[in-house]
Amino acid sequence: MLKLSTVLSLSLSKILEFIMDDIKDGSIKTFHGGCPHDCPDTCSMVYHVQDNKLIGVKGNPDHPMTRGGLCVKLNDYEKRHYHPDRLLYPMKRIGPKGTKQFERISWDEALDTITTKWQSIIKEFGAQAIMPNSYLGNQGLVHGLNGGDAFFARLGATVTERTFCGEGSCTAWLLTIGPTAGVDPESFIHSKFIIIWACNSVSTNLHHWRIVKEAQKNGSKVVVIDSYASKTAKEADWHVCPKPGTDGALAMAMMNVIIGEGLVDQDYVDNYTVGFAELAEKAKERTPEWAESITGIPADDIRKLAREYATTQPSAIRIGVALEKSWGGGQTIRAVTSLPALTGAWRHVGGGILQFPVWEHPYKFDVICRPDLIPEGTQVVNNLQLGRVLLGEQKLNVPIKSMMCWNTNPVTQSTETEKILEGLEREDLFLVSAEHFISDTAAYADILLPASMGAEQEDIILSWGHLYLTYNTKCVESPGEAIPNNEIFRRLAKRLGFEEENFKWSDSECLEHYIDWDAPACDGIDLDYLKKNGYARLNVGTKDNRAPHKEGNFPTPSGKCEFRLIGAKNFVAGPFRQMYEAFQPGQDIPELPDYVPSKETASANPELAKKYPLNILAPKSHGFINSSYANIENKLKGQGEQFVMINPTDALARGIKDGDRSKVFNDRGSFEAVSRVTTDVNAGIVVSTLGYWRQLNNGVVNSVSSNAFGDMGNSPTSHDCLVEVVSI
Repeated sequence: MLKLSTVLSLSLSKILEFIMDDIKDGSIKTFHGGCPHDCPDTCSMVYHVQDNKLIGVKGNPDHPMTRGGLCVKLNDYEKRHYHPDRLLYPMKRIGPKGTKQFERISWDEALDTITTKWQSIIKEFGAQAIMPNSYLGNQGLVHGLNGGDAFFARLGATVTERTFCGEGSCTAWLLTIGPTAGVDPESFIHSKFIIIWACNSVSTNLHHWRIVKEAQKNGSKVVVIDSYASKTAKEADWHVCPKPGTDGALAMAMMNVIIGEGLVDQDYVDNYTVGFAELAEKAKERTPEWAESITGIPADDIRKLAREYATTQPSAIRIGVALEKSWGGGQTIRAVTSLPALTGAWRHVGGGILQFPVWEHPYKFDVICRPDLIPEGTQVVNNLQLGRVLLGEQKLNVPIKSMMCWNTNPVTQSTETEKILEGLEREDLFLVSAEHFISDTAAYADILLPASMGAEQEDIILSWGHLYLTYNTKCVESPGEAIPNNEIFRRLAKRLGFEEENFKWSDSECLEHYIDWDAPACDGIDLDYLKKNGYARLNVGTKDNRAPHKEGNFPTPSGKCEFRLIGAKNFVAGPFRQMYEAFQPGQDIPELPDYVPSKETASANPELAKKYPLNILAPKSHGFINSSYANIENKLKGQGEQFVMINPTDALARGIKDGDRSKVFNDRGSFEAVSRVTTDVNAGIVVSTLGYWRQLNNGVVNSVSSNAFGDMGNSPTSHDCLVEVVSI
């Protein structure tokens, strides 16, 4: 039976749904699940299984964070499992690359072909001629981002940095306040002033947004800072709209006001921060008037924002991944992350800043990735520069002759799409793809391997948006001959004669080893507990008492919030580069946070702007998870055709009407989209979302994206990009 508290929180339709479920059908079994998709919410779910078939998925109503809800992507997850286009058997290419001409083969033939080819490549070029490529198409500890890292470390393959999103943010965060989860997302219910900074929570962090809305109903003021009127911005009490890439100027001007008007919590600053005197001197130069000329935000509004933020406690900030996507994004995040220490917001439950709570999860990435197996001197490539790597434009000691992709679709998600396609067309490139569907990238594979989906594999799902461990039960067999990613790597390791113990662990054994169950955060929690209950909150305080930095205790070298850094070097956080520490970017990090101008905007590059006058933003889609679901009919219907949002002034100047097909282009490439003429974007800005498949469209938004890295963490600069739009 449902708990009374749960009933009260649900709609009538949902209540009826659960009541019907309580009418027991002995043939229907339920199992604990966790959403594997690249989303901070990591929903706790309930699988419904009948006759070894997944017949439905519901949110777990008992989970305190996700509370029985599922997003539009997942609410019919069973249909994805049994979609008629799903890849069911190993396949080999029999036609030209990219034509999707494949024929079925056995697993033995597939594995033998792969290992024979790799052994031949290793003999001629060395193991570094093989490149792994993965991301968070699956967030499982066993089958996800790092699931193949140990295998490729043992193979001696090239190390790949995976910096599609979030890595610049991580670098700045770790340098400023260390590997802390920050404010508990559930504690936002206690916040009195909330800033959602460049994060479209309605589309990408739905369950946290529900908490924010509850706080808003209780009297909290919700401010959204974003360069266009997103779904989230439209529900805020105040939408602050800076020009793209100028958020750092806004943050520095807020510091100017907070310090200049004596709104600093001086006791907190004196005891728990480093470098305040130097920061205060820098902030003197960053007046609201100075920032107005850069951001387009009136100086009086900047003053109002700074005063309200500093004087309304507890105050909380939520950042996502968008802030990093301009040159200078890392410095911006350092500035934003410094604000709670200036105001003493950390003293309070519901005060501080939230990025990725994953930092306090006791995951043992060294055990997962096995960096100790990586040969000394192994070269490093980056997935944002994949096209240049494959075309030989990036000079390597060993050229790439083979690539294996799992949990990623770089043709849509990486930059310089046209170069990637040219690289994938190389006849001398041996491509292996483990996939659910023949994606844009998989279409170019020489060998296709059918991978299992969520209900078909055991895992613990990496949670980077809340403080719960989430267990996923294997409750059905995969259709056809699909197998889990980790089983693919186990079979490859066996064929290659790898004798290390970790290559023989079952998935359950992996989970026993991949989490530090003896850590204080896991007190009272073990794998058996998770299997029985589906989830467990880490022992790091509750939403009603967690204030981890009330008295400093930041996990930094000084133990304090580090406004000032001395001798810091640029790096990519370990999990995003297979825990390999050699050949880090290594550039000097400025001592103090500050605004760093973009490189590809009208103000930064007026000559380029004469040719391409519009700044494009590429946020994540509401209906897709990166490129997942972009081939599913009902998700496409909900999301709509690939579109470009354009201001009426810009549309009129180009003779573009609402609904017209348009071409968006620059020197790097182009894509076609339906024009949405709207005041949701300001003049000089266009918006087109990520995730659409190229094979179903004429180009994708990353066709125009730059391969340039941001200032920290080798982050993308996809919002630091100029284009032109014409009607076609």
